[in-house]
Order: sequence, then C-alpha cells, then structure tokens
Amino acid sequence: MWNDLRVCFIGDSFVAGVGDPQCLGWVGRLAAGSYAIGQPLTAYNLGVRMQTSTEILGRWQAECAPRFPNGSDARLVVSFGVNDTTLIDGRPRVAAQQSAANLSELLAQSSERGVPILVVAPPPIDDAEQNARTAGLDGHFADICATAAIPYVRVHQPLRDSAVWMGEVRAGDGAHPGAAGYDELAALIRPHWREWLAR
Repeated sequence: MWNDLRVCFIGDSFVAGVGDPQCLGWVGRLAAGSYAIGQPLTAYNLGVRMQTSTEILGRWQAECAPRFPNGSDARLVVSFGVNDTTLIDGRPRVAAQQSAANLSELLAQSSERGVPILVVAPPPIDDAEQNARTAGLDGHFADICATAAIPYVRVHQPLRDSAVWMGEVRAGDGAHPGAAGYDELAALIRPHWREWLAR
C-alpha cells in the first residue's frame, strides 16, 4: 500500500543546497537514498538563503500547511542557526537566547499540529569566531531537543573536523561546500533520518 509520506525541509541556504553543482544538497541526497531503499516520499525543499531562525519560525506553518493535506504522513525537518550568528554592527543577527526560544516555539507548534520533527544542527563555515558562536547554539539546541524528546543530529563538530567539508567551504564562498561536502553532511544525517522515518 502506498504511504503518502510528505517531508518539508525548512531552513536556510544549507537546506537549499547552495554551492552544490549537482543541485541536490543534503536534502536531495536523503530523499534519493530513501527511494533507493524502497521508501518513496514527496520532499519539499523550503530552504531560503540568509534567513534566520526568526524568519523561519514565522513562515514554516504557512508554507507547510498546503503541502500537508489531511491523510498524509506529514513530517518536518528543520535546520538553521548560521545566519543567526552572523554579526551585523558587531552583534549577532539573532541573540543566542532568542535563537533558542525560536527553536522551542517551533517544536511546540509542530507538536500542537501532530507533525513529527527532526532537527539538524547548523554546520561550520570558514570563520573560527563565528563557528564558536554557532557551536554554542548547537549546544543549546541539543539541550532543547533532548528535553522535548526530539531527535537532533549534531553535525557541527564532525564537519569542523572534516578535511573534505572545510576544504570545499574554503575553496568556495567561505560558507557552502560543493558536492563532496554535501555527501559528508548527508552521510552524518542519514542513519538518524532513516530511524526517524521508520517510527
């Protein structure tokens, strides 16, 4: 029997797969891999470049609602944070406490609507100071998800230690990798993704 599995991936440019010449990013790789193991799904990539957690919180329900019709197995994958930690006039675009509050609110809203959620940590870029701020968010996000019993995929530190990811980021625009970097990110997420889909 066909299961009408629909997954919205909402977030920033890393969700959108910016920098990947194959135009797949990690989202496309996960979706294609699911088909390869006999799990068809409809994947909606709702990544928007430069968006912060505040902007993503503000739009997710309006964008996902028409993609989640009654009777479908509706799921949500969320990833954000790097743009929150970008400095504007010496201050992060979104304060760490507000980023944490935004994630908590998004989790609460998805729970109210009965939409299972998977959260993916913000990845590193070629900026050590910003990475330190993002790593701090990663810790806050992990604690929030643990308290809410929501699966959280900690990719930040493994990617900072990855010569492939960091090498492609440096060779690119300083933030986004190419195809091999997205291969690495998808590989980190995949076991958590498959376990989550099986629930």
